[in-house]
Amino acid sequence: MTTALSAQLAQIAANSKSTLDVKAQKAAHSKSLIFEPRVAASQNFQTLYSICHQGYEELCRLDSRFIPFGSTIFSEQSQDEDRSQMTAAENAELDKKIESFLHLAGARLRLMPTIKAMEWLIRRFRIHEYNTAILLSTFLPYHTIPAFVTLLSILPRDLPQVYKFLDPYVRSLTQPPRSVLVHQATHHPDFLAAISTYTLDACRAQQHYPALISFWGGIMAEAVNGMVDNMRSGRRSIQRSNDQTLLHRIGPTLSDALVMHKVPSLQIASYMVISVFVAKGDLEDAAISALMEQVVSGWTTESLRPGLVCLSILAQYRSAKQMSGKVTRALLRIPNLSDLLSEIGREHNIGKLVNGLCLALVERAHKKGDIRGLPVVESILVGSVLNDQQVAVIFKSLLLAAHKVDDKVDPQGQVRKALAAAIIKLSQLDTDVGKIFTKAINETDVDVDALELRLGTDMRPKLLAAEPQEDVTMADNETAPTSVENFQSALQRIANMPASPSESCLRTVTSDIFTDLCSVFVSSLAEPGNLKSFGELAPLQRSSASEAPFYFTFLMRIWCGPYPVLARAAALDMAKQRLKDDDCKGVDFQALLPYSVAALNDPSKRVRRAAADLIAVLENSFHELDKKAENTIRWASDRLYDSAESLEWMTVDNCRKLLRIVITPSLEECILNADYIVGVLQGALASSSKSSVGEEKEKKSHLSHGTRRSILTFLASHIIHSPLVTLKIRLLAPLNQVKGVSGITRTQLLLPLLQWWTSLSSDDASRICIQEHVEESLLDQSTVEVVLPNDEDGLKFLLDVVGSQQLLTRPNLLHTIFSRIQDLWPSMKTEARHTVAKRILALSQKDQSGDGGVISSEAANLLRNVELTTDILLFFLESLQPAAKMAIEPPSGKRRRTSSSEAHRGLGTQPTPELSAMLRQVTFVLQLVEGSDPEKHPELLNALFNALSELQHFRVLVGSELGYLQNLILRSLLAMVPAYKNNQSLKIDSTGGHGDLLVNCIQKSSSPSVQNTALLLVASLANVAPDLVLNSVMPIFTHMGGSVLRQSDDYSAHVINQTVKEVVPPLIQSLRKGKVSPLAGASELLLSFVTAYEHIPSHRRLGLFVSLVETLGAEEFLFALLAMLTNMYGTTDQVLSFATEVFNYFTVETQLQSLIKLLGLIGDIFQPRPSISTVLLGANEPGDRDPQKIGFRQLSLIPHLLSSRKLTTQIAKLTERDDMEASKVRELYSTLLENLLVLADSLKEHKNLYNRCGDALSKLLNLLSIGEFIKAVETLLDRPDIILRRKVLRAVEVRIDEESQGDANSRAALLAFLPHLTAIIRVSDDMAYKHIAVGCVDKISEKYGKKDPEAVTAAASTIASDQCLGQDDELLRIMALLCLASLVDVLQDGIVPVLPSAIPKALSYIAESIGNETPRVGLHNASYAFIAALAQHLPYMLSGSYLGQLLAVSSASANSSLGKEANDARLQCLRLLAKQVDAKTLFSALEQNWLTATESGPIATREYLDILGIALDKHSKTDISKNVAALSSIFLNAFDLRRLKCSNGDVGEDFIRQMPRIEQAINDVALKMIYKLNDAAFRPIFSQLMDWAISLPKKDADGRNLRLLSIYSFLLSFFSSLKSIVTNYASYIIDSAVDILRTANLKRPVEQELWKKVLDTLAKCFEHDQDDFWQAPAHFSAMAPVLVSQFSHASSVDLTKDLIPAIVELAAAADSQEHQKELNSSLLKHLRSEQTSVRLAVVKCEQALTNRLGEEWLSMLPEMLPYISELQDDDDDDVERETHRWIVGIEGVLGEELDSMLQ
Repeated sequence: MTTALSAQLAQIAANSKSTLDVKAQKAAHSKSLIFEPRVAASQNFQTLYSICHQGYEELCRLDSRFIPFGSTIFSEQSQDEDRSQMTAAENAELDKKIESFLHLAGARLRLMPTIKAMEWLIRRFRIHEYNTAILLSTFLPYHTIPAFVTLLSILPRDLPQVYKFLDPYVRSLTQPPRSVLVHQATHHPDFLAAISTYTLDACRAQQHYPALISFWGGIMAEAVNGMVDNMRSGRRSIQRSNDQTLLHRIGPTLSDALVMHKVPSLQIASYMVISVFVAKGDLEDAAISALMEQVVSGWTTESLRPGLVCLSILAQYRSAKQMSGKVTRALLRIPNLSDLLSEIGREHNIGKLVNGLCLALVERAHKKGDIRGLPVVESILVGSVLNDQQVAVIFKSLLLAAHKVDDKVDPQGQVRKALAAAIIKLSQLDTDVGKIFTKAINETDVDVDALELRLGTDMRPKLLAAEPQEDVTMADNETAPTSVENFQSALQRIANMPASPSESCLRTVTSDIFTDLCSVFVSSLAEPGNLKSFGELAPLQRSSASEAPFYFTFLMRIWCGPYPVLARAAALDMAKQRLKDDDCKGVDFQALLPYSVAALNDPSKRVRRAAADLIAVLENSFHELDKKAENTIRWASDRLYDSAESLEWMTVDNCRKLLRIVITPSLEECILNADYIVGVLQGALASSSKSSVGEEKEKKSHLSHGTRRSILTFLASHIIHSPLVTLKIRLLAPLNQVKGVSGITRTQLLLPLLQWWTSLSSDDASRICIQEHVEESLLDQSTVEVVLPNDEDGLKFLLDVVGSQQLLTRPNLLHTIFSRIQDLWPSMKTEARHTVAKRILALSQKDQSGDGGVISSEAANLLRNVELTTDILLFFLESLQPAAKMAIEPPSGKRRRTSSSEAHRGLGTQPTPELSAMLRQVTFVLQLVEGSDPEKHPELLNALFNALSELQHFRVLVGSELGYLQNLILRSLLAMVPAYKNNQSLKIDSTGGHGDLLVNCIQKSSSPSVQNTALLLVASLANVAPDLVLNSVMPIFTHMGGSVLRQSDDYSAHVINQTVKEVVPPLIQSLRKGKVSPLAGASELLLSFVTAYEHIPSHRRLGLFVSLVETLGAEEFLFALLAMLTNMYGTTDQVLSFATEVFNYFTVETQLQSLIKLLGLIGDIFQPRPSISTVLLGANEPGDRDPQKIGFRQLSLIPHLLSSRKLTTQIAKLTERDDMEASKVRELYSTLLENLLVLADSLKEHKNLYNRCGDALSKLLNLLSIGEFIKAVETLLDRPDIILRRKVLRAVEVRIDEESQGDANSRAALLAFLPHLTAIIRVSDDMAYKHIAVGCVDKISEKYGKKDPEAVTAAASTIASDQCLGQDDELLRIMALLCLASLVDVLQDGIVPVLPSAIPKALSYIAESIGNETPRVGLHNASYAFIAALAQHLPYMLSGSYLGQLLAVSSASANSSLGKEANDARLQCLRLLAKQVDAKTLFSALEQNWLTATESGPIATREYLDILGIALDKHSKTDISKNVAALSSIFLNAFDLRRLKCSNGDVGEDFIRQMPRIEQAINDVALKMIYKLNDAAFRPIFSQLMDWAISLPKKDADGRNLRLLSIYSFLLSFFSSLKSIVTNYASYIIDSAVDILRTANLKRPVEQELWKKVLDTLAKCFEHDQDDFWQAPAHFSAMAPVLVSQFSHASSVDLTKDLIPAIVELAAAADSQEHQKELNSSLLKHLRSEQTSVRLAVVKCEQALTNRLGEEWLSMLPEMLPYISELQDDDDDDVERETHRWIVGIEGVLGEELDSMLQ
């Protein structure tokens, strides 16, 4: 029993989510999405709520749908909710809230506010335990983010069954890959169902989001794909079963998804799943159709297009049959369905879908009478969506539907009407669809002709009296009666009508009986019996057909009329049958021939076959006629048409020949091809020997000229007389291909037809064509083609008719006539062309604003489109001149002389109608000339120039520039000029002033187009005939600067380049022949371009100016262009940059030459009478010239040009070679350098110009490599001009500065140049020259000497020689010394041979620099620089004598007040000496020089001590120990300085004032020495020092005291610095100190100062006693009484500063009760002194002792109390006050009051 209970309890515990275990509760509470477990465990719900509620509030701001949760799961009350205490119902309600929140929050799981809100649900409501499945479903779309792994880490151990697959990822805390999710969904339907349910629930609640839909759609599609693959089976039945099973599994989910109208994205995802399923599965058509119906049942506007794509995919896996009714209806409801399908069809295969839709729509039309879908079918068929096979199937279904439709479905005929319209429209398409339709007709068993007739039957109810062509229209527009007249009643009605036996149906006005008969005839075709009944009607006159014309003319009009194919074929068949009757034998029926031949041209094959049968009967009929019989009856010869007088007939023989030879052999071909008859007739009429039928019939096909003429006239006659335009068109087709026969042309025969047709009004012509369903344009074309090219009458008629107004209402015929003339033009003879051109030109100039506008337009187009000869064009141009003169010539009484004001007068002129007309004619003619390829008509050149000249006068009167007309002429002229170059026989009239005329055009026209063309013409003429334009070219370029150059288009750029290229070379050539220099002559040309510079488009400037300079010659003109640019626009960055770009375009040689010329130009500016600069840079008047301003601009350009990187690179490449070109460059460079130096020298007075020269020189020096530079300037250094040589050498010096130290080439070149420099130093007498040379040597040595010391050694000797360093010139000396200083650094030991002569000179120069009245600081500093270099690099060379001299002169220098710079130079040198010179040498020299230093003054003394201190710091202890004797001597002398100076009466106040500083310096330096010595070495010195201090005789008291003062000053520093280390050294000073204290007379200042020094020294010694030195009785006893006795001086000296501190420190140092008691007793005795000052001083001393020693000192308080008590009543207030302070101090130490003790 116990065991069972335990098991039950264990099971309950396992399933329970609550526990009483505190540790377990804490662990559960630590589960968090945000915080670490240890942090989460420590949080309470209040803290957690404040954090998580912030996230919830942010979510509410993002989406208001979160707000309701604020009153439930995120309310304040939720902090106290505990799920374990809630009821099941409460928990269920809570779960609903949580699930709703999770659905909504899923869209924002990547946001931190959402995670915070989730944290609250997890921590408070433990949703990871209670709602695990829904929580995982929410997070699953984000399984790749880190938050998902965090979620896995807090999940409970037992996951829901559907999510058990996540256990490995929970344990490893890794993200599950997507493939795992897909695998789970594929193999475990419960998981797929879970995520599907979650997704659908979210969508129903409108809480979906794109990531969820995308996740579900992707998983679903891949899972379905996998499930289909898993269910594959080789047996079809099993496969089908598996597919059905899967469909039943996923079907409900998809069904729910497809009908969610508000979630189109879910529908689209479902479409994807369905597409995958159907594509991979093997579903039956029924299942696919059901899926299609589900798709269309729920789609929306947003999902429509994807839904159609899905349907197209489903249709691919369904058999090709029509769509279901539901799908069809849904598709029909889509607006613009056909357009949408076409659009989708470009990206997807929708053929099967569209095919099924069309079949369904056609079936709905013929079964249900629903014709709404037919327009969709038409659009689809036209839209190329279907393949040919599918199109053919739909066509066939349309035909079958039209055949099957009956009156039950279509009682009013609307369906048949719609079907007919659709079929006709589709069949007439001139595309592949039309061809497919034709093919489909041939493949069907339906009789299309019968079908056409059937469809049209009910479209003409009860309209038998109307004309056939109006049937459809009237049926549409009129209300049809309810009852329809049947055939029998109509037959009976017609039978009673009267008929005239002589009446013909081919007359112009037909009788009403024809119309009625025609309608009944068409109606009778439906049944064969009806047609027989119709033939027996009396009004038809069939029985008298061989005599009366009515029967056959009725049939002829039917088969040549606009009637159904069956009607036309039946009419032919009826005529054939009637001809076979006996009464027709012997009758000449040639009147039927034209109509039979026309029937062979019918588009219907059935009609052509019937016509062939008829012709065969006719041929038999003519064969039976006896050609010699005279009694042959010609049928209807006089009654056929309205007029038979001019009707032409053939003989029976000719008729037989026409039929037998021409037509009958070709009947089979004519049946197959409608156009074959045209070729047959054309071949027969055009050739007398051969027929077009074939070579095998050659002998039988001969037709004589007479026969062919008879046939031609016969056919032409019937064409003219027949009222049927169809006959006219069909017979004109072959006849218009025949020119004529036997002297008679077709124009002669058929011109009446053209005259008749053109005479008709527009309404009549349209009516005739509409009646016969013929296109009017086709008849227009056929009739006009009867005119032949050179037929005078025909051409005259055409020109007359277009010139009249009668065709204005028939524009198409008018256009056709002009087109015919255009077609005839190439075949016309010259005379005919000239005549036509003249007439057409006149027509083209008719007033276009009136009725003649169309005619003039057509005429103009004609002339534009035909090839006009030179003669015609010349005639046109010449015809302009008299007309122009008449138009512009004013009345004789008002003629004026033209003047320069004519343009102004012309502005106010109003053009007259004559002027306007003339202007139109000129414009048109010039357009014709330009359009006729002017280059082919060069003979027109002079005439065009004349026309251009006339235009100059004409434009004045018109008040316009006539730019377009000028441009027409100029373009034509431009095209003609090359012909004159290629053909030497052509000459241009040189007397016409063509050049001036072109200048006038350019200058007076504001049209860029005119200017450009005129410029190109000038350029072209300059190449062909330069003499014509060169004299006028300068004004052209001047004008270009203000016009063409400013244009930004490419054409203007081409114009400019072409003009420059062609005009400038001959211009320069002519200038060279003249007296004026080319540069001066072309200055105006350059000025034009420079003036236009700022207006030229920036992207075109460089190419333009480079082209100009290249054409002019860069060697001569480049510098001028650059100078003018800079002068006009200044030295702005833009101008300088542009000038450099132009400059860089040319070769180095050209660039250097240009720079030389530019320098020459600048020099010319400053000449008294400038020459070329005046021409190029302007300002001819002296008052206008500002040479400095002009020169400054030019000089600013040169550095910019020289700094071009491209120039530097090119020169570097050039000079690497050693050839003539490189030599030339060096020569040019030398010249440039020389000219620049000379120019700079001439401009010294102008500082700004001189500085610019310096800038240019700097750039020039850097242009060549140093080696090439040296080569270039060596020749200049050999010139006799010393000033030039200086400048060149100065340039070399500047260049040396700029060279890189690491450049091997520079080093080699400059070191090789050193001998040249040393030679200059040795030989030259010019000091300035030497200065520069020394500077060069200095810089070369400094940069490169270390690399090659040997090369520099010789230079050093020269520098140190008398020719340099030994010269009297101070500057030369300075430079030499500085150079030697550099050489010391470079050569070091190598310079030693030079030093014996150099060092003495340097020392002497220092002395000289000091000794002069005016100090020579430069020489002084240079000498020290040299000595400093020696001290640094060769200190051993400064021997004792040199060093002594140096120290001596340095002392003198220090006392000479040369300034800070000199002091710095000296100190730097001496400090280097102190560090570098050997210790013994230095200290010996210093020992010897002490006296000199002190005598030189305090500054020298301080410098001496400074050097000594540096030396002591620098040298080692060993060096100091070795030289201690010398040092001791120095310091003894130093300590005796005060005594010696004060003993001499001449000591200065400055020295006395500086003495403390000097002594302090001595003390500091002495301490430096002491630091370097050990006790054994220093103690003897110290002992010696103290003995020396008192060694003076006692009688010399002052001297003794002064020496002691210096010594104790040192001792104070000694004990202060070394402290306890040297306390025992006090034993040497006790006696001296005691003696001084005892014997001191404080009234003497020196002794008082000494007394203070001693006390201060003792105080420091007492203070730092750590070895109980002063505790020793001998030492304490010797010092204490003496110190206490010093209170006797209280009246004369303030003892608080010196004595009291000493006693306090002694008491502290004694640190013995006995010594302190002894000291205290001595002090207490003085408290009873009679002197107030003594008592006061002792009281202060006691205060200090009490403060310092505290209780230790107050141990003697009992002894002090009586004295204190007495002092409280002292007579002196100060004593009493200080006593009170002492008491306060004692009380402060003891912590109790003394009052009780004192009482």
